[in-house]
Amino acid sequence: MSGPRRNRHWPQPFLRAALVAAAAAAAAAATAAVSTVVSAATTEQIVVDQRSGLAIHGFDPVAYFTDDTALLGSKELELSYAGAVWRFRNPGNRAAFKQHPDIYMPQFGGYDPILLARQVATPGHPQFWLIVEDRLYLFYDGASRDRFAADPEAAAAIAHVNWPEVAATLPSR
Repeated sequence: MSGPRRNRHWPQPFLRAALVAAAAAAAAAATAAVSTVVSAATTEQIVVDQRSGLAIHGFDPVAYFTDDTALLGSKELELSYAGAVWRFRNPGNRAAFKQHPDIYMPQFGGYDPILLARQVATPGHPQFWLIVEDRLYLFYDGASRDRFAADPEAAAAIAHVNWPEVAATLPSR
């Protein structure tokens, strides 16, 4: 490849504008399906430890909201839901989850939304997380979390569009 061609770079503002425009167009095209996608994103294909059956490695999903940190749940406070075992730090957190699992379960079943945007299903790690618009997102690593945090609306829109296709490739439990 020639030097001038190899050194061509798209201006950063153009890339951001193109990404936002593409995400907005995809989100607009999928508006009718978004409620179905959101439902699927929170109730199907949950990341579960195959040895223990625990969702999000035993971390309490409600604690992210109430304590603003990732905290392990207790073996004595478990709840089976959506094919996974969820652990909680206290009975109040378990009751809140039981009443509103769609709010407390990680989006996309705990898969990293940045990598879903690339159509790759990679489980998120419970220590790398964000709550955006009252929804919990888990990420593979800190870099992925930072990319999402830079423009969560666009990143989530792309992941929502890709999720049904990616989820269909995951093995059923």
